[in-house]
Amino acid sequence: MLKIKEDLEELLTRTNFVFKHSEILTECVKDYKGFSLLNMKIGPFKRGKNYKLKFFIAVPLIKKNILILSPQEKCDNIVVQRYAISERDDRRLREIDEKNFLNKIKEFKLFMEKMIEDGTKPKSDLDKFNSYKANIIDSRLLKLLRLARTELSVADERRLTNSERILISKISELIHKWRGFYIQ
Repeated sequence: MLKIKEDLEELLTRTNFVFKHSEILTECVKDYKGFSLLNMKIGPFKRGKNYKLKFFIAVPLIKKNILILSPQEKCDNIVVQRYAISERDDRRLREIDEKNFLNKIKEFKLFMEKMIEDGTKPKSDLDKFNSYKANIIDSRLLKLLRLARTELSVADERRLTNSERILISKISELIHKWRGFYIQ
């Protein structure tokens, strides 16, 4: 059992690594000359301009109030609430447009925390964000457990996020072994 846990954690960490290397859209709020990192020039940034940057590069610049998330990248308690309600109201596993959506809400929590530190959002918004995030995870997990007992169709697979594909393969394998042990 320990091996499955380690494999699952490693695979989920990898999917999160891939997400952190994906690009997000930002907007510059303060001119900045830029910097070099390992022979890679980052910047300069001009106020009012939009920049597409890898997530892991954008985070420190956002924390330093040089950039902000573009409105198209918004993932706050209101966005997460909308997903939580739609997951709750639909018994079937619904397709999420972003295959790394669960990683996104995991990582974008730090932006909610920053807005609370800056005083632009109340702490109750972070509490709501966390609650809605847990609702999404729990709702999807229950649906995945039901799916894991069956053979996945192509349509079912299309509705899975990247991290859910990893989980369902592990769960399905365990369920089939457990069931087979007792049916034989």
